[in-house]
Amino acid sequence: MSKILFPAIDLKDGQCVRLKLGDMDQATVYNDDPAAQAKAFEDEGFRWLHVVDLNGAFEGESVNGDAVDAILSATNNPVQLGGGIRTLADIERWLNKGLARVILGTVAVRNPDLVREACRAFPDRIAVGIDAKGGKVAVEGWAEASELGAIELAHRFEGAGVAAIIFTDIDRDGVLTGINWDATIDLAEAVSIPVIASGGMASLADVVRMVMPDAERLEGAISGRALYDGRIDPQIALGVLEGILPPDEGLFT
Repeated sequence: MSKILFPAIDLKDGQCVRLKLGDMDQATVYNDDPAAQAKAFEDEGFRWLHVVDLNGAFEGESVNGDAVDAILSATNNPVQLGGGIRTLADIERWLNKGLARVILGTVAVRNPDLVREACRAFPDRIAVGIDAKGGKVAVEGWAEASELGAIELAHRFEGAGVAAIIFTDIDRDGVLTGINWDATIDLAEAVSIPVIASGGMASLADVVRMVMPDAERLEGAISGRALYDGRIDPQIALGVLEGILPPDEGLFT
């Protein structure tokens, strides 16, 4: 199966933004109509959508619900959502609205039993977000560091039925320095759970990296700023990932 390139819609105050290094004070607004952005990504050929409620991640409860509802109405693509989802009732409510996956981040550190319970209740619909800074897992919208290592946390969910781990290197997020492939592939090789790379995708070179033999275990990667800034051509990227175009098309175009 071909790798998935997940375009990202990060929601802050109802708008589609990108942060720099996870800093809410360093937000660039790319679209004030997230639903229109979701439809545009679908029209470009993307087959999944990654959405984060940034306000929710910091406040511990969903804040941009109206924008998420509008996104779900605007696109036929499956949508995964993270940010401020902390209870089983929250998970059930969002899945009933039509989400394909709910992403649990802070709660995966604070209450791993809830993640396991959610996986039992909603098979294949629970993802775990592991956001690392300096190799240590960060929580509460990246505002707090824990003492947990990323691989140590991932191991806690082996056999639990987690659909995917979304691994973000905070030190690279939103700054276009390239994904931390070494740490991401190390994580993917350490667990049986599919891993999605996130944080720092910069160019088509990162897309090509996804189809290299040592990245075989990756489910895909998330791209935000590089897509919005036009650094990645969607048609070339998707062509490379689907095997329609040779990998070197992504390096020299």
